[in-house]
Amino acid sequence: MPKPLNSPAAERNRQPILQVLQALLPATGSALEVASGTGQHAAWFAAALPGWTWQPSDAQAEHLDSITAWCADAGVHNVRPPVLLDVLAPQWPSSGAAFATPFDLVYCANMLHIAPWACCAGLMQGAARHLAPGGHLVTYGPYLENDVPTAPGNRDFDASLHERNPDWGIRHLHDVAQVAAQAGLRLAARHALPANNLLLVWAHAPQP
Repeated sequence: MPKPLNSPAAERNRQPILQVLQALLPATGSALEVASGTGQHAAWFAAALPGWTWQPSDAQAEHLDSITAWCADAGVHNVRPPVLLDVLAPQWPSSGAAFATPFDLVYCANMLHIAPWACCAGLMQGAARHLAPGGHLVTYGPYLENDVPTAPGNRDFDASLHERNPDWGIRHLHDVAQVAAQAGLRLAARHALPANNLLLVWAHAPQP
């Protein structure tokens, strides 16, 4: 099996994120992880949440082997084989049969700022389609906020993202919330985590 990829950031943030998930989630459920990347989060969360079935996914085929390797190394048996998933595709996953049952959790970390802005709408619309009633979308990463000073590190990071790709950049929470509302989701909770990142919990908006 190929050697798994390693993300130092995922290694640092996996435990703070897990602590919020443990407080938010019931003992059992099913989760879809969008943009699983290296697979470090999938392996860590599945091991700590044994009552949950975890479905990892990524838009880059080369990441799927890394996800599988991390989960194999962790010895977890509650993780399904990773699938290709492009949030902009009309069907999730992007190939094969569509997901047959809804998920209690859709989880997506560190994607919105390293993807074109259209991917925010793709994520929100896809999550709204695939969330079970009472389920949550959880997003994690850096955000810009009204009346909250932007940390110097995030300002520098945002500038570096724009230099790498003009379509990338730290997103403004107000803009993300507007796109979420168009998909029928509302911001239910905001958690400040280390390194100037936020974990945001989104839920189905009440019917008018």
